[in-house]
This record gives sequence, structure tokens and C-alpha cells, in this order.
Amino acid sequence: MERRKFIQSATAAGIGLGIAGRHWSAFGKNSPAEKVIVGVMGTNGRGAALAGNLARQAGAEVAYICDVDDKAMAKGMKAVTDAQKRTPKGVKDFRKALEDKSLDALVIAAPDHWHAPAAMLACAAGKHVYVEKPCGHNPREGELLVEAARTHQRVVQMGSQRRSWPYIIEAMGELKNGIIGRVYFAKGWYTNNRAPIGVGKPAAVPSGLDYELWQGPAPRKPYRDNLIHYNWHWFWNWGTGEACNNGTHEIDVMRWGLGVDYPIRVTSSGGRYAHRDDWETPDTQVISFEFADQKAMTWEGRSCNSYPVEGAGRGVIFYGEKGSMVTTGDNAYAIYDPKNKLVKEVKEDQKTNKIDPTGPGDRLDAYHLVNFMDCIRNGGKPNADIETGHRSVLLCHLGNIAQRTARTLRCDPAAGGKILDDREAMALWHRDYEPGWEPKV
Repeated sequence: MERRKFIQSATAAGIGLGIAGRHWSAFGKNSPAEKVIVGVMGTNGRGAALAGNLARQAGAEVAYICDVDDKAMAKGMKAVTDAQKRTPKGVKDFRKALEDKSLDALVIAAPDHWHAPAAMLACAAGKHVYVEKPCGHNPREGELLVEAARTHQRVVQMGSQRRSWPYIIEAMGELKNGIIGRVYFAKGWYTNNRAPIGVGKPAAVPSGLDYELWQGPAPRKPYRDNLIHYNWHWFWNWGTGEACNNGTHEIDVMRWGLGVDYPIRVTSSGGRYAHRDDWETPDTQVISFEFADQKAMTWEGRSCNSYPVEGAGRGVIFYGEKGSMVTTGDNAYAIYDPKNKLVKEVKEDQKTNKIDPTGPGDRLDAYHLVNFMDCIRNGGKPNADIETGHRSVLLCHLGNIAQRTARTLRCDPAAGGKILDDREAMALWHRDYEPGWEPKV
């Protein structure tokens, strides 16, 4: 695609392009004078990448690094001090940062069980929030976070970065304009080659880790040696499985392209098939969603077998009356006619980190972060506003509930997707909390 057209696409996404020194800055030469002051919570991996990216933006300043583990905090501190002049403050308890009146926003990249409770506390403290997906550990937390954002009138952006990628925005516009006719079905997938986590043993809490604060709102469990820092994803007490960990991205894009919200029927098949260990969530899962207007979609997750689909480890295909659209996890898309002939291809030169847990790369992350900061300064709804994020994450939760109950779920779109006539399934709509940690709007 010609550079002129690329610039037009980026401008349509509300983002200027430019290079600030040796670092990527999506603000470019027109960097706003007023900086957004942020704190970052959870910096062992993804959070450190976000902190460093924000520190490289001329329109932001990272004032706090918040992590319950000294080693993880050091990663976040280094990422920021390598990129900005001012050294941030390091605090274990993010609530200390919320007490600072100069703080504008909190970026949350802690484990899933902390996402909604921390975001709600931030909203109540008058801070805007960038929360990584999933926006809640369960459907009820998503509902509460939407309520908190509206009650406190805060900007809350979920980390569905594709909502801010110029060519994905363009692709969704093409679908809406009928480039492949009526779109009636979508297929998404994610593959990886994750190793077994073994059978954990009770162990002493490592020096420097505040395990009590790490658990926070989650019911207490003894420390084991195969839990922290990443394997919590595969335990229901803290994580939400691959469906919410990575499937959120593809499911969000499919929901966007199909123009659907709440399903009428959800099924899931799969389990922990690849290895025998402590892993509780599925490593192999296929979720199917049906919607009222004769539209449907499926998501396939393979955590432990990376054989690609359509030559890619992740992506989405849309099927329409007049052809198909494929996007394979990049800021790119391709259109095929009914005879499968390629008729249009749009792609960015830069490669995407498709399965890197720290994120897709600075440039693609910057689009989304800048959109968040722009909304803080100028008002308006962010590209992945919390209500949009909740609706997509809800589909992931429904898939997990269908998997855990081994039943087909019938849902009521008029009631925000709630499950009909199944008390056992609806019991998983919410969770128990450690006494005193119950989230409140």
C-alpha cells in the first residue's frame, strides 16, 4: 500500500505517526504539552512492556511501578528508567499510588483475578484505567466494572489492541460496507507450544514476594512452586484459561466484524489433553457461539500444539455471501472472491509478535495507548471502551462455563447474555472472594 494511503488509514484511527529520537512515538512532532501521569501495576512481563512503551511517549510519564514481587518491580523500573529521565517510585501496594492526586491513570497488567477489583478501586479514586484483557475474572466483574466506569465517569480502555490498529479498523469498515456481502460466519484460532507445568509442591514463599497481596481478592490457597509468575493462568482460582488469555483477541475481532453482541447458544469441547500435570483449564478447546440473526462463530485454542491454521499461529477468517476475509494476527488483511482468488491485500511492513506474552510490539501497542491518553485529554470513548471489552470477554467466560459444566448454554441477549434455566452454570457467573476483598462500585 502506498505511504499516502497508510497515513490516511492511521489518521482515520486518530493517531499521528512519527519517530521521537530512537524510540517509536505515535504522537510524532505534534506531541501534546500536557503529559498523562500514569502508574503501572504488574510488571513481570506484559506490564513492563507497557511501562516502557508509555515512558517512550512524549505525551506520558510513568510515575509509579507497582508490583508485589521485588524482582518484577525491578523489571518495570528498568524498562522505564531506560526510556525516561524521571525515575518512577516503586511501591508494592498499588493503592499507595492511587492516593497521589497528581496520578491521572492506572495501567493494570497484574494477574486476571486482580483486573476488575483493581480497576474499580482506581475508578473510585478518580483515576482513568487501562486494564489488560480479560477485564474481569468472571462475567459479574465485567458488569461491575462497566458500572464503576460510568458511575465515576472515568475513561476505561481494555487491552484489545486490534481495536486501534489502522488496517484492522479499515478491514472492519470494509466488512460493514459489504466487501464480501453479508457476513454470516467467522472462525478464529490461537496456537502455542506450552510446556507442562508439572505437579507443584508446597514451598516457602520466595523472598521479596508479598504472596498475601498477590492473592488479594482471591480465596486463599497455599503457595506452591509451580504457580508464580505465569502458570496461574491455568488455575481457575486466579486465571481464566487460554480462552480469556489469548482467545479474547480473536473473539473480539470476530464479534466486531460480525456486528454481534450477546449469543443465544454457546457450546465448548476440549480439556487438558496434552499433558498430565496440575493444569486445570483446557489446553485444547473449541467454542461455538450462535447469535439470533443467523450468524455464528467458533474459536479454536491449542495451547500445546502450534501447528498453524492458514499458515499462521493465530487469526480470524470471515465468511460472507460474496467471498472471505482473512487476518492472521497482524495489522493486515486479505480479501478473497467466491472462487478463492485474492482480490485485495493490505499489510504493514513491521512484523507482529503473535505469541510473545509481553505483547505485539511497541508500534502496535502505541496505537492503543495513545488512543487511551487522547481520550483522557480530550474526552470521548476509547476504541476498546470497557463496555465493548466486557461484551467480548463475556463470550470467553461463557465458553469456559460451557466447558466446565459440560453443557450447551442457552443465553438471553435481552438480559446481557445471562444463562437461562441452569443454576449450576449461572453459579459460575460470579465468584467467592476472600472476606474483606469483595469489589464494590
